[in-house]
Formats: sequence, C-alpha cells, structure tokens
Amino acid sequence: MSSRDWDKEMAKIDRQLEQVSDQALFPAPANATPAQKVEVVTRREKTHTAGAVLRLLLAIALGVAMMFWPYETRCGFGVAAYLGATAVLTGAGVWSAFWSWRHRTARAHVLSLLIILWGIVLAAQEILPRTGYARPTLERPAGWLCA
Repeated sequence: MSSRDWDKEMAKIDRQLEQVSDQALFPAPANATPAQKVEVVTRREKTHTAGAVLRLLLAIALGVAMMFWPYETRCGFGVAAYLGATAVLTGAGVWSAFWSWRHRTARAHVLSLLIILWGIVLAAQEILPRTGYARPTLERPAGWLCA
C-alpha cells in the first residue's frame, strides 16, 4: 500500500484547478481558422459557472422553504401538493447537479446532491407511513384520503 495521502493530493489538484482560467482550459489553437476560434469562444462562454451557481441557489431556497410549508399535509389535496413540491425540489437538485457537473464546480455539485437527498427524505416522511413501511402518527396517518 502506498504511503501517499490521497486527500492532500486531491486537495492540491482542486486548488490548482480553481486557479486556472477558462482561457487556459480551452486554449485557441495558434493556426486556427476563424470558425474554430469562434467555437472556442462559445465553449468558454458555456463554461461560465454563474449559471450553475444560480441554479443551485434557487434549489437551496426551495429546500429551505420546504421547512416552512404553510399548508396541511395530513391527507387529501394537501399531501398531494406537498409531495408535488418535494418532487419539484428533487428535480431542482437534479437540474443543479447536471449544471454543476457540466461546469466542474465540485462544491456546488455536492450541495446539489444534498438537495436531492433532502427532497427524497421529505417525500419519504410522508410516503412511508401511508404505505405501511413506517409507523403512522397523528401528523402522518396511514391513509391518503381524509375520512
């Protein structure tokens, strides 16, 4: 087994990648045609991380807002609306995860994965007691419909 500390090695590589500009990642060839230079410029513009971070911030805002859900989720339309909102939250996390992966923003990607997990946990809290897997409570009864 090697004596290298891989966590330190990977952290060093991450620091080096953070310092590299988009121009260095996608250099224009010296003898490139004008069409190839335009392609390189458009590729550089697509790697701008502000869009990925904005998507992440929207998903985080939705995840925080889910903690303050103002409507009844005991049964009926309320639980359906809540589960729809958790699906939107999970979808926003997936959306953010794709963008953060594409734009190579590691921290944003990890946060996106946590948002996906948060959406799944919120949905599981409502679904599992109603399917018989978890113990029903007064807030989360065994039935889906109000009786």
